[in-house]
Amino acid sequence: MPASFSTWPTKEPKKIIVRMPNWLGDVVMATPILHDIRQRWPKASITAMCQSNVASLLQHDPNISEVYSYKKPNGWVHRHQHLDIIEALQRGEYDLGILLTNSLSSAWWFWRGKVQNKVGYAGNLRSLLLNKAVSFPANKETQHQVLTYKALIEPMGIPISNTPPHLYVTTSEQQTARELLSNEHVSPGTHTIIGINPGAAFGSAKCWLPERFHEVASRLLENPRNAVVFFGDPAGASLVNMICKDLGERVINLAGKTSIRELLALILQCSAFLTNDSGPMHIASALDVPLVALFGSTSDVKTGPYNGGKIIHKRVECSPCYKRVCPIDFRCMTRIEVDEVYQSIQNMINTTSQK
Repeated sequence: MPASFSTWPTKEPKKIIVRMPNWLGDVVMATPILHDIRQRWPKASITAMCQSNVASLLQHDPNISEVYSYKKPNGWVHRHQHLDIIEALQRGEYDLGILLTNSLSSAWWFWRGKVQNKVGYAGNLRSLLLNKAVSFPANKETQHQVLTYKALIEPMGIPISNTPPHLYVTTSEQQTARELLSNEHVSPGTHTIIGINPGAAFGSAKCWLPERFHEVASRLLENPRNAVVFFGDPAGASLVNMICKDLGERVINLAGKTSIRELLALILQCSAFLTNDSGPMHIASALDVPLVALFGSTSDVKTGPYNGGKIIHKRVECSPCYKRVCPIDFRCMTRIEVDEVYQSIQNMINTTSQK
């Protein structure tokens, strides 16, 4: 280990808190940090601080001691919500705080919460609240987000590792998922299960055309051994309902009907997974489920499935634009054809069945 890495923090931390990102997929991409910190300080107590809507992702992670789940404050008006978080941090008596979020408020919480040795990326007027404000990597926009997270902890003697994102699902959770599918007359032992996630939280610009998802599913169902399970959050349930219409048997629509833990266990039952750039895409990747990921308005270089998969991205001249809604002709997604997606899934299924 280079000598310069061992100078901060100067004392071995005993209680570490890691402020995890806010979005589902970002939390998944940040999981290697928890592993690498645990390897660096195996005897420390490590707390992962998460918003309550994503906290369950980290259940059963052996690299952490606990999850501190909190409800996102409703702006600065609700002062008591901020005070509850600050008081919880003060009670924790943390001697190292790692901020994977870039907001001023998260640094302010750590400062008010008397967290010692606060480290985070500089910017958003928060550098004075941090003990170590790290400059963003020069290639931040052209490297994967996982590597950007890892670069933040490098000054603490944690060299950038090969650790991939990973999530943990218990045997009982997997059994419950199989029973749920069996109740719908679908079994991983009898059927080849293809998961499809046609939505994305950020906006419609990240989403392939609904009628094309429908057509791919219809073609997959021509094989009597195939079954299709649709996933989605409550906000996207109406979209999935429309896609599923008239698809017939061996189709299970679970949009808006699963918890995060159930989602993980069900995705793990899939032989292939078709998805836009989304949180479920990162979940499937972290679980090493073979997947086909469709990209348009976002960058697969920065937020693609880190553990591998088939990426379809037409790389038109205006992509990535990072817009929520396409202001022109949606060429990045309309150029992705049904046959290309279907063949990619079919090749994945064939490869999996030969193993």
